[in-house]
Amino acid sequence: MITVHLKPHKEESLLRFHPWVFSGAIQTIDGQPQEGDIVQVRDSRDNILGVGHYQIGSIAVRILSFHDEAINSDFWKKRISQSYEMRHELGLDVPMQNNTYRLIHGEGDFLPGLVIDIYGDTAVMQAHSVGMHKERQRIAQTVAEIIPTVKNVYYKSEGTLPYKAPIDTAEKQDGYLIGGNGNDTAIENGLRFRIDWLRGQKTGFFVDQRQNRALLEQYARGGNVLNMFCYTGGFSVYALRGGAKSVHSVDSSAKAIELTNENVMLNFPQCNNHEAFAMDAFKYMEQSHDTYDLIILDPPAFAKHRDALRNALQGYKRLNAKSFEQIKSNGLLFTFSCSQAVSKDQFRLAVFSAAAQTGRKVRILHQLTQPADHPVNIYHPESEYLKGLVLWVE
Repeated sequence: MITVHLKPHKEESLLRFHPWVFSGAIQTIDGQPQEGDIVQVRDSRDNILGVGHYQIGSIAVRILSFHDEAINSDFWKKRISQSYEMRHELGLDVPMQNNTYRLIHGEGDFLPGLVIDIYGDTAVMQAHSVGMHKERQRIAQTVAEIIPTVKNVYYKSEGTLPYKAPIDTAEKQDGYLIGGNGNDTAIENGLRFRIDWLRGQKTGFFVDQRQNRALLEQYARGGNVLNMFCYTGGFSVYALRGGAKSVHSVDSSAKAIELTNENVMLNFPQCNNHEAFAMDAFKYMEQSHDTYDLIILDPPAFAKHRDALRNALQGYKRLNAKSFEQIKSNGLLFTFSCSQAVSKDQFRLAVFSAAAQTGRKVRILHQLTQPADHPVNIYHPESEYLKGLVLWVE
């Protein structure tokens, strides 16, 4: 096996079980690894630290095991079984109530570079590294063996694999690895949603907001609700079930608005208190004033890397300030950031600055994060990416 040797004292993070080896920590490499190869990592005294996928870039190795362990069929079966068992124990796979959940959450499930979401009889897989791409067929077969309800595995990695990865274009194309006729209607907390895993964002649905949507449902009764960046209308559907007086869904994507309307009708065929608008968020909010009792801000990631952090924080400040200006007295604001590069403290400071700018009295009722099927590896705090606040605005 190809061996990566670290510089002296560069093993500390691995001894704390952080799963990344940065290129600057490497002294020498025995052999010539190709991107995606399994390599062994040793310290400067030749002690083995783990094995993982080699890649080109600042993160040079993603550790799969901190033992001298073969990465074979037994390894994949053990890891994926452990992840499924946890979801099962959490009660996330109750067919008539909830068949939508994340099975594998990258580093949070000790499988860096891999994401798998379950939608009923279909698993949607994303590889974020060449190593996981190379293992895609074996992983798909293992998932289908472990979870009896999974009949289809769709591979959706065309947009997530490293841009310069040495992979044939045909190999990168999205498509079914197993099956090919999955049911595109999934169930979440008793509500039904159409999942467009072929053309939709991420794996087709934002599974990570399940608990936060359920919380919003509790506050929606009798209120006028605005769901900004609605995507497929998840928050809107929950607000309607919660008894909202009216719900307005806004997204710049006409396709998202189409899906939102479809999901509303799927759950409430006779609904007459929902409207959806394909429009820029800021333009929409410029024309609405003192209209809404409850506003949801769940924008796409404003900062996908640290170089964009400053602009992202200004974007969050501007967006939240506009919401504080528009929301009714004693209104509720559900505001989120899914940018991994933005910390909880930075996000809260941006929201605080927006509140101070508008002069509204604001109290925090809830501090929100990602659900249990998006676990945070305690040794890898970077896997905690979703941050949210529920605010009472006087």
